[in-house]
Amino acid sequence: MLYVYIFLLVALSRGGLGSVQDKQTDFGLKVFSQMSQGFVDKNLVLSPYGVTSIMSMAQLGANGSTRKALTTAMGFSLRERGMPRQQRLIQRALVTEDGVEIASGVMVERKMNLEKGYRRALSKSFQTYPHQVDFTNPDQAVGIINAWVSDHTAGAIPEFLASGTLNEETRLVLLNALHFHRLWKVPFDPRLTQERMFHCANGSATPVLMMRLTNYFNYGEFVTTSGVDYDVIEVPYEGDSLSMLLVSPFEPEVPLSVLSADLSSQKIQQWRSEMRNVKRQLAVPRFSLNSEVNLKTALINMGLGDIFNLATADFTHITSDERLCVSKVLQRVKIEVNEQGTKGASATAAVMFSRMAVPEITLDRPFLFLIQHKPTGAVLFTGQFSHPPQQ
Repeated sequence: MLYVYIFLLVALSRGGLGSVQDKQTDFGLKVFSQMSQGFVDKNLVLSPYGVTSIMSMAQLGANGSTRKALTTAMGFSLRERGMPRQQRLIQRALVTEDGVEIASGVMVERKMNLEKGYRRALSKSFQTYPHQVDFTNPDQAVGIINAWVSDHTAGAIPEFLASGTLNEETRLVLLNALHFHRLWKVPFDPRLTQERMFHCANGSATPVLMMRLTNYFNYGEFVTTSGVDYDVIEVPYEGDSLSMLLVSPFEPEVPLSVLSADLSSQKIQQWRSEMRNVKRQLAVPRFSLNSEVNLKTALINMGLGDIFNLATADFTHITSDERLCVSKVLQRVKIEVNEQGTKGASATAAVMFSRMAVPEITLDRPFLFLIQHKPTGAVLFTGQFSHPPQQ
């Protein structure tokens, strides 16, 4: 059986590779929207970029009706002329960013022969080559994969897979690691961080440490297709090529699933074209989230049930040795937002004062957040903050 595992860490905007990255972003955001329906009143963080990368690696090995199902659900095919080069350019634009590391990995059972065409396709699109692993020793294989993940996430995830996750039927593990470490363009002053009440999605209220910053932000007010009013504020990282978008409904009783269902690359482009640079006092919780999810149900709901069925899945472009199907699609994401930027970051705070009244945007109720790479439009992370995590 084909076992697919994803690891993705951390956390957005836009540029010349539009159409390709738009389609990839749309697929990742659809997966997030599907997942969020099962996380009502709960915190969730996902990497749309990572989900799309892993499923693209699987798509390259698909044939027949399985390939058709994947290209239909994903909205693009990496086997189209010019697509491998576009994929390489997108990855190159991301990895040239300071503080961003992206890696793809393929762990294959040592006795299984991979098709040469699949090896070439992985090399062209993802600059990766298969590594042979002895899956008849599952615990050893888990150790090898965990070491790979740890190496490509600066040690942030030392144990991605638990003992017993793999077994002797495992034939292939597809991996994607994304590590992000960036400081805010203008840090929040820790001396202004105060405890305030956060009004949770379930109606309760709980204290949370709220960071505050008065500055000029790109800000806009919008309406979903279903008529729900919400606002968007952009908080840039150093260098301006990456930023976090904070999305919050005006009415506290509106579920975040209404906003996540409206997410798309076109919607983000609309935000960016209509937002205006205005002076605001932003209050946002300091938070740390850790999500471990199996994306199988979400992908089945998106029309990809056949890839999980040994009788219907066709991955003969990967190998003709034996029949393969996908068993699991797992993702683990860690993200920390603090006054300096992300976990492990340090910076001297810039203190900003204002003696005149400035409109305040206080995220003391559930909100969405997205981290986007502006030159490519790639959404590296998106999540929903419904309540402060228990310490």
